[in-house]
Amino acid sequence: MSRLLRSLLALACGVTALAAGPATGAASATGPASTAARVDCAVVKCVALTFDDGPGKYAGELLDTLKKHKAKATFFLQGQYVKSRPAFARRMAKEGHELGNHSYRHSNFTGISIEDIRTEVVSTQEIVHEVTGEWPVLLRPPYGLSTPSVEQVAAEVNLPIVLWNAGSRDWALRDTKEITKQVLKVAERNSVVLMHDWVQESVKAMPAILTELSKRGYHMVTVSDVLGDAMPAAGGTFPADKVVG
Repeated sequence: MSRLLRSLLALACGVTALAAGPATGAASATGPASTAARVDCAVVKCVALTFDDGPGKYAGELLDTLKKHKAKATFFLQGQYVKSRPAFARRMAKEGHELGNHSYRHSNFTGISIEDIRTEVVSTQEIVHEVTGEWPVLLRPPYGLSTPSVEQVAAEVNLPIVLWNAGSRDWALRDTKEITKQVLKVAERNSVVLMHDWVQESVKAMPAILTELSKRGYHMVTVSDVLGDAMPAAGGTFPADKVVG
């Protein structure tokens, strides 16, 4: 329990440092994203592509594609996969992508105790920081399901809860062309798009998706870039209404 309290105190210090930085936020107060030029999504068209459940085994190919297209993304990581695939997590941080917390084992937070929720969240914070040197700055609960207990834990750990307002349906479609069509259909200015880096077809679709979004004038940026001053406070949720699956 003492380790948990130490972790929470360290996290609070990290968030305080972030709060002193630019309003658009960054993946870490000391990480590579904090010194990079930020895109002003109030001026230009932006889309935030987000990838859940990773790092997946295709994350290296995805990172290669994002780098080639000079695109940034937000990765909501599972602690268990950060532990088993640390090189991918380190590369995500090094290349300026935003890191989020997606629990340790993808447990359904609506069916477990607040103590277990706290353990899932804090243990993921710890392993991501241990591997990358950065603290995740956002929380996305598994399945996008939240409760007052989840909100309480998020507030304790100083994490906003970020869901999505546009869905790729890649987990169901499992077809590169269909995933491409779906993402291009739902991607609008300042949308937060849900994808998964364990879906190989999504990774294969990314060159076409990024090329077409660029042609449409979009900048592919992080969630913090898109939300800016509209980022909810710790324990608050974006968006407030029902998400698109």
